[in-house]
Amino acid sequence: MKTPPALSTSWIVRTLDSAAFAQAFAHTAIAAVFAQHLVERTAGRVTWLTVIAGLCVVGAAVLLVRRREFTLVRLIPSTLVVFLGWALASVTWTTDTSGTLAGWLSLASIAFLAVVIANTRDTLQTVRALADVFRVLLVLSLALELLSGVFFDMPFTFLGIEGDIAALGPVQGIFGTRNSLGFIAVLALITFYIEWRTVSVRTGVSLFSAVLAALLAALSDSPTVLVLAVATGIATAALGLVRRTRRGLRRTVQSILGATVVVGALVGYLFRERIIAWIGAGTDFSIRAELWDQIASFVRVEPVRGWGWFGTWSRTDFPFNAINFGLGDRHTSALNAYVDVVLQLGWVGLLIFIAFAGLALGRAWLVASERRSILYAWTPLILVTVLVDALFESFPLHGYGWLMLVLCALRAGQSRSWRENIREAARPASPASGLPDDTSTGTHGIAR
Repeated sequence: MKTPPALSTSWIVRTLDSAAFAQAFAHTAIAAVFAQHLVERTAGRVTWLTVIAGLCVVGAAVLLVRRREFTLVRLIPSTLVVFLGWALASVTWTTDTSGTLAGWLSLASIAFLAVVIANTRDTLQTVRALADVFRVLLVLSLALELLSGVFFDMPFTFLGIEGDIAALGPVQGIFGTRNSLGFIAVLALITFYIEWRTVSVRTGVSLFSAVLAALLAALSDSPTVLVLAVATGIATAALGLVRRTRRGLRRTVQSILGATVVVGALVGYLFRERIIAWIGAGTDFSIRAELWDQIASFVRVEPVRGWGWFGTWSRTDFPFNAINFGLGDRHTSALNAYVDVVLQLGWVGLLIFIAFAGLALGRAWLVASERRSILYAWTPLILVTVLVDALFESFPLHGYGWLMLVLCALRAGQSRSWRENIREAARPASPASGLPDDTSTGTHGIAR
């Protein structure tokens, strides 16, 4: 008599291997990362860390069950591996070994969740998952702001909501600060636009989503929102110009655009004081200027390797406590991702980080300019937003900013890199290796 397989084992394997579970995992992981502030303020940091750790265990099980679909060289960008490796290596020279290990585990765990999502969801499915989460979190943010500022007329201090919506802001939503809300609202606007262009949801839902994100971006009164909006608008127009240009002229147009960006950056630097005054960010910039000047003195002491990776600053560890003491403030970051990397990982770390982010943006831009579907515009536009925001905040080094950066880097690397050639060469022998490219299914993505 034939013995049937163990019911529990087969059920678990079938569940982990299903498309429905991959979809649920993506939604849950994205929501957990973006709702970090809300979860920590209501249930505690230990609860949030437990959720992330549990998701990493489940994600590892998913990759294990679906391992035949992947090839190792396409699983994660090599520049990301190098950056994570250098951050881990800093444990040998850090001022606090346990703090560096904790910071690295936080960095690696969020990156791992992005790896799982990127390798089990295609671009459209990723966009739809993000859009669903953004809608829920932004609606919740608006509802709590209305309850605090209109119905109860009292701040919700445990969430960091000041209740100023009746005065038209600034509002913070469930994200803790107005800059966080503004940054997420811009990410949501880009995602909702791509979702609408790919006809993924009804027009009414798209319109409601866009109005909601635009309203909260405006109410956040964040000075970085205007900068992000301008940068994203310019990038959208430039990408549209390249996509409409004949293939034979695209290289010339790309070169002109690259030179324009360099000149524009130089002009922006030379006239930075006037620009800052125009957008009303003089106070914010003066705070940053004092902070960066203080950081520079510590960078000069450890210019090559930095002081060790911590991610978000610890108030008790050196040199962060010394920087805050000198300023009489309580900063939790350098308010600039690039400065933060130099402080913690030195110039070596910054070069690795720039290589990682720059290659991701370059690959994503080339893919979006060559392929017909508007879906491919999502990755470079998100990367532009994240990397421009990195000039004013350190969001791209932890939490949702880091998740978006790694996710986009993975999307770009899977579409255009030496890994693509490896997959093509391996396809006759192993037809199941790797996710199918989005172009093979138009805008509908993976069938399973």
